[in-house]
Amino acid sequence: MVSARRRVTVLIAGSAVALSTAVAATGSATAATGASGMASRASVVRSCSRAPAPGHATCFALRRTDISPVPRAAASASTPGGYRPADLRSAYKLPSTTRGTGLRVYIIDAYNDPSAESDLGVYRSRFGLPACTTANGCFRKLNQHGSRSPLPAASYGWSQEISLDLDMVSAICPDCGITLMEAKNDLFGNLMTAAATATDLGAKFVSMSFGGAELKNRTSFDSKAFAASGVVYTAATGDSGYGVQYPASSTRVVAVGGTSLHRAANARGWSETAWSGTGSGCSAHEAKPSWQDGISSCARRAVADVSAVADPRTGVAVYLTTGGSGWAVFGGTSVGAPIIASAYALAGKPPATRKPPAVPYAHRGELFDVTSGHNGECGGRNLCVAGRGWDGPTGLGTPDGVGAFGG
Repeated sequence: MVSARRRVTVLIAGSAVALSTAVAATGSATAATGASGMASRASVVRSCSRAPAPGHATCFALRRTDISPVPRAAASASTPGGYRPADLRSAYKLPSTTRGTGLRVYIIDAYNDPSAESDLGVYRSRFGLPACTTANGCFRKLNQHGSRSPLPAASYGWSQEISLDLDMVSAICPDCGITLMEAKNDLFGNLMTAAATATDLGAKFVSMSFGGAELKNRTSFDSKAFAASGVVYTAATGDSGYGVQYPASSTRVVAVGGTSLHRAANARGWSETAWSGTGSGCSAHEAKPSWQDGISSCARRAVADVSAVADPRTGVAVYLTTGGSGWAVFGGTSVGAPIIASAYALAGKPPATRKPPAVPYAHRGELFDVTSGHNGECGGRNLCVAGRGWDGPTGLGTPDGVGAFGG
């Protein structure tokens, strides 16, 4: 839970360093944006700690605090703020209303959100999405071992992350089932146990909006939690600018970076730039996969692979009660991980022999290339500055339909 005892408020001028300093473990930030943004200034607070204790992970959700929560009863055609399902489908040209039936996206998070199912119901009802409940078999909530009980203790901060993840899967693939896997706490070992259990349960699409420092001993989770071929594991690259987080750095995971998304008077109707807070860089421990040969100066695995909206100034609408009091606006690379996992689901069940992180590299022309923006300073320009083709902050780009994900 975010403490109110110490708050750091600064003006972000687009640099990853400023964001890293501003959104401290117990603080908030004020961000400036252009006329096309949702606000000229945006106050942002992290849902989870920026600096987790050794052995622990943190979630990457960022909540706007300059926008007052809108209670369910007050929601109208003009509220809530933030992008809605129709906006995201339009921006990324997704066939969300014609695909996804019979498929299921697994969400890995820590602790318990007691109101997850009821909050999800409000979000889906508000935007005309089909009901997803335990009763109709669409929604499942399990602990890290795959059982309905006992569930973990509740967490205010992680409940925000859970609501964000559930709402983004619903927005992108409303006909997909959703399984929420709640780890006992935010220890990496427990989160990875939940991911491994999801695989054992037959998961084909797994979203992880959390991470931590890339340490050599964490690569052991690659063969434990991400061992199966033909399973899509997506992970957020982090919200502290240039730098690498695990599990996004795993070669068995699709690393999802972040963008700023704006409406535009062009053929697409939207434009994107790299978000200053998104993570990127070279892994210190993971081997370079063959599909990344020649894309960067990294001797090992490069981050990211693809990206989606993450800037809280151009954030998404989320409904929550355990971690809030109604409609709120969220950003962070936590937004992108479930979006991309769901885009893979819209593309269809991957073959058992396929390596999902490699697929977009074979279909680069079916992504929107993000060519401007940066997330800090680094030794290799395309590792922190967006440009044509692959770059660290946004990878190969953002979804242009689902052709880049296999279907």
